[in-house]
Amino acid sequence: MFIDSFQGSAGPSLGVELEFQLVDAESMALTNAVDEVLAALPFWSLGAIKPEFYRSCVEVNSNVCADVNAVRCDLEEKIAELDRAVRCSGIRLAWGGTHPFSHWRDQEVLQTPRYKELAEQYRETLCRQVTFGLHVHVGVPSGNAAAQVCDSLREYIPALLALSANSPFWNGRVTGLLSHRTEIMATSPVSGLPPTLGRWAHYEAMVERLIGCGLIKTPKELWWDIRPNPSFGTVEVRVCDMPSDLPTTLGLVALIQCLIYWISRSGGPSRTEGECHSLILRQNRWRAARHGLDAVLVNPGTCYTQTARQLLDELIPELENTAVDLRCEEWLAFAHDLTHQPVGAERQLAVFEQSGSLSEVSRYQVDCAGKGWASLSSNHWIEHWGRLNNSAPTSMLFI
Repeated sequence: MFIDSFQGSAGPSLGVELEFQLVDAESMALTNAVDEVLAALPFWSLGAIKPEFYRSCVEVNSNVCADVNAVRCDLEEKIAELDRAVRCSGIRLAWGGTHPFSHWRDQEVLQTPRYKELAEQYRETLCRQVTFGLHVHVGVPSGNAAAQVCDSLREYIPALLALSANSPFWNGRVTGLLSHRTEIMATSPVSGLPPTLGRWAHYEAMVERLIGCGLIKTPKELWWDIRPNPSFGTVEVRVCDMPSDLPTTLGLVALIQCLIYWISRSGGPSRTEGECHSLILRQNRWRAARHGLDAVLVNPGTCYTQTARQLLDELIPELENTAVDLRCEEWLAFAHDLTHQPVGAERQLAVFEQSGSLSEVSRYQVDCAGKGWASLSSNHWIEHWGRLNNSAPTSMLFI
């Protein structure tokens, strides 16, 4: 057996991973400084704050948490500790799915045996993926439940991507996409939407065969938008760009937790899938990366069209009772409010239009963490945001 048995979770527990950009405080360029940052951290944080594939990235992992407010308390403490460590080295943390202008060729791969092996195997396909994302784990009771959730969640992946879109720049240029990170990662043969899994036994058989053929060495190399994680007993949602700030992160986490719990109890959409169904979902995913919440999505069962914003406007009220059960109704309401605001990518583009400077966009990505919003409740943050916008010139709204 190449795959662990599924360690089911008693409830919809949460785990969150955040991938931060490390940027030089003066130039705002990415800096290969993760070793210096880790060396400045206290012992208790090691393991929860760790390196990633590139030395210009640092990952923050929450503990296993029962609800979104517990995630908030956990991440606030770790991010604050990390921020103190980076500032000692003249570095800043930036929130966003891609860096506005630093080139991927200038970023150094972390020299661990596994990362060196992956870099040699995939070459530019993997090495150009200097991207930063949000990964959310939600506990489910069994392997069959995980497979069912992954299959049903495929339909909602474009909407989650649209709401989180926060990577409009790449190597110093405007790409025309609101989530260019998604397109960069799509070049890998083990990325994107997963296949339909059916039952857990089908997933196990698929992984066994891929490993037996030498195509992958471990199921962790299946870098899908969503995937089961048997050792954690979770479904892991990996499609979201790194958000602009912690409140936005928590809104997305609440939406994802509610959606997975709702699907695991109700079964979610019940349709017979075929190749056309998958083609429609892939097209929806691309449209979400291109247009964000304004993307026109096609319902794969009915061919009815609606924007990602309209889909979320219909979906989120259906999850309100679930949010009460999970004690995250305030954060789900905040996620709903986000559907009527510019997404992170649009705010980055507004900064660039106003300033004409990609360095200022990077500075904006850094400053999002320093406005004190992470310490506010979602309602207070919305009010604070509104006050800022009401006092700003029209061209500066949401900057």
